[in-house]
Amino acid sequence: MFMPTLAGASLIVWIYLLVGRGFFWRGAERLEADGPGNERPRAGGWPRVTAIVPARDEADLIGRAVDSLMRQDYRGPFRVLVVDDQSSDGTAGAASRAAAGDARLAVLRGKNSPAGWAGKVWAMQQGVAAANASPEQTDFFLFVDADIVLAEGALRRLASLALTRGAVLASLMVKLRCESPAERWLVPAFIFFFQMLYPFSWVGDAHRKTAAAAGGCMLVDRGALAKAGDFAALRGALIDDCALAAVMKRRGPIWLGLTQDASSLRAYPNLADFGRMVARSAFAQLRFSTLRLVIVMAAMGVVFLAPPLLAVFARGAPEALGAAAWAIMALVFVPTLRLYGRPAATCLALPAIAAAYMMFTVRSALDFRAGRGGMWKGRVQARRTKAEGA
Repeated sequence: MFMPTLAGASLIVWIYLLVGRGFFWRGAERLEADGPGNERPRAGGWPRVTAIVPARDEADLIGRAVDSLMRQDYRGPFRVLVVDDQSSDGTAGAASRAAAGDARLAVLRGKNSPAGWAGKVWAMQQGVAAANASPEQTDFFLFVDADIVLAEGALRRLASLALTRGAVLASLMVKLRCESPAERWLVPAFIFFFQMLYPFSWVGDAHRKTAAAAGGCMLVDRGALAKAGDFAALRGALIDDCALAAVMKRRGPIWLGLTQDASSLRAYPNLADFGRMVARSAFAQLRFSTLRLVIVMAAMGVVFLAPPLLAVFARGAPEALGAAAWAIMALVFVPTLRLYGRPAATCLALPAIAAAYMMFTVRSALDFRAGRGGMWKGRVQARRTKAEGA
């Protein structure tokens, strides 16, 4: 009785994911050079934009990121503020050299973060405060990570899309690096799982509570952000982008989509490197709850691991149901694989890839229990309190 029930539950979940979760797997929400949002749709001039780049020990990458910002063909007032978060590797100098004397670039030396503030959120808040204090006022903030390179028309297209939709937040899921063996196997699944957790069509639906953003590239309405209290309301957030999206969706429409206009230079040469990236925030996604961890591990086992095991080892109805669930799982993974130029046959490996993500999530919980939660750039950002047994 157990195997038929397990097989039936797995198939029902995958049928729901296929047709009942906003068709997330199609990746229909996109910003491309030949798509909508190429030009500002109404008269009145282009809005003023200030790009804020929080950076800590990014000397190897920030030059290319700043150069891509300086090359934007944006037609309105535009400036760039790099917030050097107490780097020790010459990040500020690398950013200045990349700008080659362009007066639109300013570099701000970050201060120590107050108690309760996550490092990146504090850096972004300092950038916002500096921009607001400047006589050159701005209409939008463009938050860009220090490893992100934008196509020359990216800002123009993103600003046009935001204005067309009246969005207070428009975010791009940047194209992640997919070159090393670990990246080729794990990166497409990272995007797939994010879309499954936060269907992009639901994010943009004002009638749904689903809110998410991709922190690598976010265009945010300054006025709406100010009314939300800037970053004070999410000062301790490790998953700052989704926390910001939840706050901003209460202020107006938001949008999240895929793109070829923005790409990440961040490299994850091996499995351990990628695992550390996922583990940094996975347990925070579960609100540091061991009960949620157990539930999620069980659910992922039913959804991702049971179908191939049943298809291979069971007989009769459980075998057929498991095979059907595995087939749907493979089918919905193919569009994301195509986005990253991976062979469609790789779709059959999603159960094994999901198992790796399960291990990363368990590691995230263990790191938190050991006092190493949210480790990034030499900083522990998620610490256990005495109440949690530290």
